[in-house]
Amino acid sequence: MAAAERGAARPTGDNRTSRRRRRRREHCLRTSGLAPRALPGQGTRVRARGAGAERSERPSAGIRCVAYNNQSNRLAVSRIDGTVEIYNLSANYFQEKFFPGHESRATEALCWAKGQRLFSAGLNGEIIEYDLQALNIKYSMDAFGGPIWSMAASPSGSQLLVGCEDGSVKLFQINPDKIQFERNFDRQKSRILSLSWHPSGTHIAAGSIDYISVFDVKSGSAIHKMLVDRQYMGVSKRKCIIWGVAFLSDGTVISVDSAGKVQFWDSATGTLVKTHLVANADVQSIAVSDQEDSFVVGTAEGTVFHFQLVSVTSNSSEKQWVRTKPFQHHTHDVRTVAHSPTALISGGTDTHLVIRPLMEKVEVKNYDAALRKITFPHRRLISCSKKRQLLLFQFSHHLDLWRLGSTVATGGKTSGKFLVPGKHGDTLPLSKDADHLLHLKTKGPENIICSCVSPCGSWIAYSTASRFFLCRLNYEHDNISLHRVSKMPAFLRSAVQILFSEDSTKLFVASNQGSLHIVRLLEGSFKHLHTFQAQSGTVESMCLLAVSPDGNWLAASGTSAGVHVYNVKRLKLHCTVPAYNFPVTALAIAPKTNSLVIAHSDQQIFEYSIPDKQYTEWSRTIQKQGFHYLWLQRDTPITHISFHPKRPMYILLHDAYMFCIIDKSLPLPNDKTLLYNPLPPTNESDVIRRRTAHAFKISKRYKPLLFMDLLDERTLVAVERPLDDIIAQLPPPIKKKKFGT
Repeated sequence: MAAAERGAARPTGDNRTSRRRRRRREHCLRTSGLAPRALPGQGTRVRARGAGAERSERPSAGIRCVAYNNQSNRLAVSRIDGTVEIYNLSANYFQEKFFPGHESRATEALCWAKGQRLFSAGLNGEIIEYDLQALNIKYSMDAFGGPIWSMAASPSGSQLLVGCEDGSVKLFQINPDKIQFERNFDRQKSRILSLSWHPSGTHIAAGSIDYISVFDVKSGSAIHKMLVDRQYMGVSKRKCIIWGVAFLSDGTVISVDSAGKVQFWDSATGTLVKTHLVANADVQSIAVSDQEDSFVVGTAEGTVFHFQLVSVTSNSSEKQWVRTKPFQHHTHDVRTVAHSPTALISGGTDTHLVIRPLMEKVEVKNYDAALRKITFPHRRLISCSKKRQLLLFQFSHHLDLWRLGSTVATGGKTSGKFLVPGKHGDTLPLSKDADHLLHLKTKGPENIICSCVSPCGSWIAYSTASRFFLCRLNYEHDNISLHRVSKMPAFLRSAVQILFSEDSTKLFVASNQGSLHIVRLLEGSFKHLHTFQAQSGTVESMCLLAVSPDGNWLAASGTSAGVHVYNVKRLKLHCTVPAYNFPVTALAIAPKTNSLVIAHSDQQIFEYSIPDKQYTEWSRTIQKQGFHYLWLQRDTPITHISFHPKRPMYILLHDAYMFCIIDKSLPLPNDKTLLYNPLPPTNESDVIRRRTAHAFKISKRYKPLLFMDLLDERTLVAVERPLDDIIAQLPPPIKKKKFGT
């Protein structure tokens, strides 16, 4: 089968600029010895009844840096490809927002400032502020110091420091609309790799190569330069890189370096106080609690160490730093750590975001005290064409379109003259292999934000931060051709969500300005029908869309503005679902009844009747009785909801680790009931089965799940991403010598 290919066009001015920046960034990495190892593709496996498709790509990249905001209890995470994600730790650690990556942005630092403002800086030499409402970049500013390696906001949140490649430390004033350069500090001989403010805001510590500088903020002068010992590195000529520093209120400076040391310095005298050798490789990150009674460091061996300030004796007021707990939840480098009031947070090359609660800080020992490991995006990167049985996979800079395979087997085996039925879960042989139909590359350095294939399989739409693309697919026998629709209107660019109607005649586009656009699809062209403007003057983006099978209703949800339902025929707002405290993770509209099913990050599920503008009786019943405690303790959000075409009482949904069918005709389980009920024995009577049955049928066979949906009433497609495949395709970790080897 021929695969349609679309490569990037000749480089434009913007592309040439981004390439020059990328070459400069790669040169800086090579000359410093700090180059991160490239990540190969991480496995994505597709399974279905007769699917047979295998994918080997990477939907997400390793984690480079994190920043915790104590006021909003939110965590910002930056990945190696420049993507920035925002997690709401109060909403069951849900990834409520994200900013797409860019080839020219290699983010090296993240920080929060006063007024819940988020900044990043990287090797392209620019400081970026993000618009958390519109989900785009508010502005970027060149610091004119070369690549930026470090950044820190002042304790008051009104000033911003950046450490640059040329050895300069630059101070910026954070104004309401934009940051403004204030002055330079004394330039150092090597790049500034780490920064930390004294809690009083009068001094800063800066880590370079082989030494740590202490600056007076008022004068901008360096008052101390503390040389780091290389004796633990084996070869004395190797440079010692200061990966992280932390300035405590008593004047102590804590440093971590490439020699595997954690060192304590007296900033008043510039002398070394104590050294802890914790690893045979780099200690790459450090974070201190607000109370300054504990801190956490991450190493290149994948280990996280916890240090605590404890009394020397039970009756003594004298205290000392003691290494108390090592944690090994990563397989590769731990590039960054954070310390919240109740948990230790770490991220690294293996793409895992690990949140380990501190048991002494957690008041109630329930599921909040459990370890969280977030690996997969909390949004859909796969769409499906049921009519043609196609799957569209979204990656950073390309889309892959696959046609599922098929089978004619029925699952039985021939024994003599008789057909013996197959067992539950048997794998059927393929009569036709899966076909890779299309590999569609994007132009330019921007990552893809969202994408979708139409139910009929004839349209593909996708968007980057600045352009919207609509493509028409034509199928002729075993060949496929692609035609890109030209002259797309400017108001469609920077879409955050795309959805086709069930009959593939309409396209719904949610922009980052809070508006919703309806486009009618014609043969190879389009016509703009209507735009629903943002409600109540807000510019919050609508991150989730759902359309009814009859095409009459459109539901849209933002991160905090609730769910709005629009009448597509009359082109007006129909109703707004009552607000709820937790963000929406998935929504869908049921056929025939037009009931809207909504899943929230706290694992609550609501059913809202769109025609009646009220919650259904089943929804009121389940809210009155409550969900099973094991259901509420799940730590991964529901990402997809669908319905059975022939069984209107069924609700199908899944998260990363389970697939569930809710049968509304059966009673709800209580806390004494076995929630994850196994299949009943074959000799059990129907009376006993009905007596023990409840509404929730849960399967954990396919995991981790990226996507699952019904192709028809008898065929289910599942896309899983095994963790073993991810680890196997990562670069090899640092080899540790074990006893006896």
